[in-house]
Amino acid sequence: MEEIIFVTHNKGKIASAKKALENVNFKIFEYDLEEPRSDDIKYISEVKVKEAYNLVKKPCISIDSGFFIEELNGFPRAFVNYTLDTIGIEGILKLMEDKKNRNCYFGECLSYYDGKEIYQFMGKHEGTLSEQILGNDTADKWSDLWYVFVPKGYEKTLAQMTDEEREERRQRKREECSDSLSAFAKWYLENEGC
Repeated sequence: MEEIIFVTHNKGKIASAKKALENVNFKIFEYDLEEPRSDDIKYISEVKVKEAYNLVKKPCISIDSGFFIEELNGFPRAFVNYTLDTIGIEGILKLMEDKKNRNCYFGECLSYYDGKEIYQFMGKHEGTLSEQILGNDTADKWSDLWYVFVPKGYEKTLAQMTDEEREERRQRKREECSDSLSAFAKWYLENEGC
């Protein structure tokens, strides 16, 4: 099986990949890829995976994600890091004060590039926005939004969940192939990983 390189510096993405891609021959190359100014996560992921491939000259994957709040017309979308660096979680919660519709989701796109073709795999994690910051730090977190994101079917933020609860949720997402890492792993093992 050919080795795939995952170019990222995000510790939470690395932890998730190690669990979801346990049957795929991949290694991590820690590097901070350029992120184009766009609110299209598919486009951002594609640009980043091409940059990664040019860097390591081997098949690569890249994941980009966005956070979408219904009541705010999808804001902040792919501008999550900029939003967290400027107004922070507190600012997002302030924008949502007294709002009844707290539906939101993480959208993600994993791009795989073998030097010839790009394949993209989408994931969606639905939930609601809590009214306050809740929970503890965890090595699995992709973003500080974990302190305010309550996954659909749960009553706790990701940061409040125990390791066992997060693993049970992860396993369910894996079985449904509703996250980009699991969808990619399934496709790769069926098509490329021979």
